Amino acid sequence: MLAVRSRKPAGYDDVPTLPLYRSAPALDVRLEEFELFAIDRLRVLKGISDGLSRGKKHEEMEKLVNDLWKTNMRHPQASEDINKDIISHFVLRLVYCRTEELRKWFLSMETALFRHRFRNERPEAQRSLMAEFGLAYKKVDISELESVMDKLTQVARSTSQSLPTADAIFYKVPFEEVPELVGSRRVFISKGHAYIAMSQVVSLVATHFRSHLSKALMLTNRKWTSTIVEQEKNRLTPIVEALSTSYLGPDYSQPKEFAEISLRDIDDIAKSSFPMCMRHLFEKLREEHHLKHGGRMQLGLFLKGVGLKLDDALAFWKAEFSRKVGAERFDKEYAYGIRHNYGREGKRTDYTPYSCQKIISSTPGVGDHHGCPYRHFSEENLTAALGRMGVNSRALGDVMNKVRNKHYQLACTLTFEAVHGTSCEAGINHPNQYFSDSQMIMKSKNQSTAKDTQMQIESS
Repeated sequence: MLAVRSRKPAGYDDVPTLPLYRSAPALDVRLEEFELFAIDRLRVLKGISDGLSRGKKHEEMEKLVNDLWKTNMRHPQASEDINKDIISHFVLRLVYCRTEELRKWFLSMETALFRHRFRNERPEAQRSLMAEFGLAYKKVDISELESVMDKLTQVARSTSQSLPTADAIFYKVPFEEVPELVGSRRVFISKGHAYIAMSQVVSLVATHFRSHLSKALMLTNRKWTSTIVEQEKNRLTPIVEALSTSYLGPDYSQPKEFAEISLRDIDDIAKSSFPMCMRHLFEKLREEHHLKHGGRMQLGLFLKGVGLKLDDALAFWKAEFSRKVGAERFDKEYAYGIRHNYGREGKRTDYTPYSCQKIISSTPGVGDHHGCPYRHFSEENLTAALGRMGVNSRALGDVMNKVRNKHYQLACTLTFEAVHGTSCEAGINHPNQYFSDSQMIMKSKNQSTAKDTQMQIESS
C-alpha cells in the first residue's frame, strides 16, 4: 500500500489521504464490511457517472463529488477513513474486473474520482504523488520559461486559461503523455515536448493512474477466473457477482407515498404515472390477455409496490388471463405465483419490485415484453412509444441521444421531465420511484387546480 500522507489546507481537513492503490492491503476485513464499504464507494462512482452523463459543468461536478465523498466514505472512526477507502477500492476492483464493459466503466469512474481528489491536494502533495508514479520531471528553469512565455501566454488566451506569471511552475514532458491536453490544444508543444502548468499536472498523473489501474484490472481478472471464483464460491463470489448490478436505493416493497391503488383507477393511473417499461407491459396484458413469466414478475411486483392489494391483484390478473386460458386454468397455474410474490406462499418471502438496473440487465426473448424499452426496443418502436407518452420532438431527440450512448436511466429521466414538465435532479433509478414522483406531481397539480377553481367561484 502506497499513500501520500499530506497535510491538508484549510477547507480540506476532512478529505482523506489519496492512496495510489498499488497493492491490496494486508488487513483483516469482516464480510459485512467487505460488502458495505463497496456499496458506499459504489454510491460515489454511480453519482459521478450520473453527473457526467447529465452534462454537469466542472464546478458542479467538483461540488457533487465532494458531497458524495463526504456523505458515503466517512468512517465512524476518522482514523479508519483511509482503510475504508483502500478496502472499498479493491473490493470493487474485484467486482468490476470480470468483463470488458465492467472494466471500462470502473476505469472511467475511478479516474474521474482520482482527478477530483488530486486537484484538492496542495502542490507539495501533488509533487509527492508525481514522485510515487516515478514522474521525475524537472521544472522548466527561469531562462527557458522566459524564452517561451509569449507562446505560453498565447495558448492560455486562446483557451481561456489563467495567464502564466513569471514565477509560475511549468514541466516539460513528452507530448504523448498528455493526450487530453494535446487534443484540446491547451498546451504549447515544442520539439516533441509539451509545457504543462502545475494546474495541468492532474492530466499527466491521471493518465498514469488510469494506465496502472487498467493493467491491474486485467491481472485481477486472471486471478478471479483461475482461482478466486471457485475457491470463494460459497462466500465471496455471490457478493461480488451481485454488487455490479446492485440497486442502492429504497426497495419499494411497501407503498410509502400512496397507500393503495384501486382497480377502478388503474387504467388512468397507468397512462399518467407508469414508466414506459410498466406501461408497455400493462398495455400488452390488456391487448393479449397474457404475459410470460418475466413480464408477470416485472409488472406484478411493480403493482404490488405501488399499492395494489393481493385480492385486487388476483382479480386483476384473473380478469385478463381468463379471457385467454380460462378461469380454472388461471386458478391452477397462475394464482399461486401471484400469492407467492406477496409472501403468502412458499418461503413467505416479501419480494421487492425490480429496480432499473435489474430490468436493464434482463434478456427478454421472443414473445417477451419485459425488460427496459430504452435498451431493448428498436429505435422506431421506441420513438413511437415516446410519442404516445406525449414526449415532444425536441425532448425526443435528447432522449434518443442518451439511448444511443447507452444511458438508459437518463433517457427515462428525460422522458419523465418531458411528460411532467418539471426537472428530476435525482434521476430515475427505480420504476416505483417514477410512479411515486409522478403521483406527487399530479397530486400537487390537482390541488393547485382545485384551489384556482375555488378562488374563481368565490370571486364571481
